[in-house]
Amino acid sequence: MPRIALATYDPGAEPSKDRDLPVLVEALRVGGGEVVAVPWDGEGIDWGAFDLVVIRSTWDYSWRAAEFVAWAERVGKVTRLANPVRIVRWNTDKRYLGDLAAAGVPVVPTRYVAAGDPVELPGDHEYVVKPTSGAGARFAARYTPDEHETALRQLERMHAEGFTAMVQPYLTNVDVSGERALLFFGGRYVHASRKGAVLARGTAYDDDKVSHPDLEPWTATEAELDVAARALAAVPEGSELLYARVDLVDGPDGRPCVMELELVEPNLFLDLHPGSVAVVVEAVLAAAATP
Repeated sequence: MPRIALATYDPGAEPSKDRDLPVLVEALRVGGGEVVAVPWDGEGIDWGAFDLVVIRSTWDYSWRAAEFVAWAERVGKVTRLANPVRIVRWNTDKRYLGDLAAAGVPVVPTRYVAAGDPVELPGDHEYVVKPTSGAGARFAARYTPDEHETALRQLERMHAEGFTAMVQPYLTNVDVSGERALLFFGGRYVHASRKGAVLARGTAYDDDKVSHPDLEPWTATEAELDVAARALAAVPEGSELLYARVDLVDGPDGRPCVMELELVEPNLFLDLHPGSVAVVVEAVLAAAATP
């Protein structure tokens, strides 16, 4: 019976926001695994006692990215970690979008602004400012050119807290066609979901946002599957991926491009796709059985 840990976050007194977690724990147990869900930063956990540690909903990591990567490195030395620490290290910094672009993958055009860098913000179109380490639209905001001073204050705050910023054009097609998330497990396409636009005009960067508004099942198009395949093929040592979620939006030309490549702690949206649970369980159990 393989021993599997699903690494999550500690919600404290609040219910966990990961609705998939209890479903996955139960399904893996029924499938023959000895499974527990444990906070990644919990004290006294013997990670080496597990045959496989699957990073699932470590949704508080982005403000502690260095600490999280160090944890992944420790776990990876004593047992099998999915996804592997090399991929975790690469994917927790959204500068990976530059690597994808260099490999010819269509991505949302992105500039990076670290502390001390000259700041040039768009003067002729809407744009987004967000951190290279972030999740759930934290510290992300949408600006018009006449909100230049507000955007500068956001950059100053982010730099003061140690973040590198990303500046991207706001792709207005997202207001029409939304953002699509294509999930892969064990190298297989599993399902797709679509959500509405997250960033509304006038919402402050440090306000809470609804991460997945108007979420619904989606049937991926051939063009979307092609871009997703190209993105996954460009991942360094991507053959070792247990899971991946490719988030796509339509560019100005109407063609899909990569918004984000989620290789660390993607929401799986299994509640929308209950038929996918068996595929996910099969992939996790196979990974746990791999020497």
